Amino acid sequence: MAAGAWLQEIRKEAGLKQRDLAIAVGFDYYTFVSQLENGRGRIPQTKYRDWAKAVGIDEKVFAKKLLSFYEPVFFDILFGDEDSAASS
Repeated sequence: MAAGAWLQEIRKEAGLKQRDLAIAVGFDYYTFVSQLENGRGRIPQTKYRDWAKAVGIDEKVFAKKLLSFYEPVFFDILFGDEDSAASS
């Protein structure tokens, strides 16, 4: 659900309606954006760059943020505090 709230927030900050974003990303239905913002599903990885560009966020920042929501353990392994990892 947190990922969906973040996606909605960045879309609104970019001044886009769900339909506008769906078109920019290449989705056939704007309802897919609505579903993602409501926490039902994940953005296909093949659309990360398009989505980031549409909302005006660096693609690496965008992908890293999504990883923190979608795969928190993996995110922590890659980017977590090295001091706490060394003591484990």
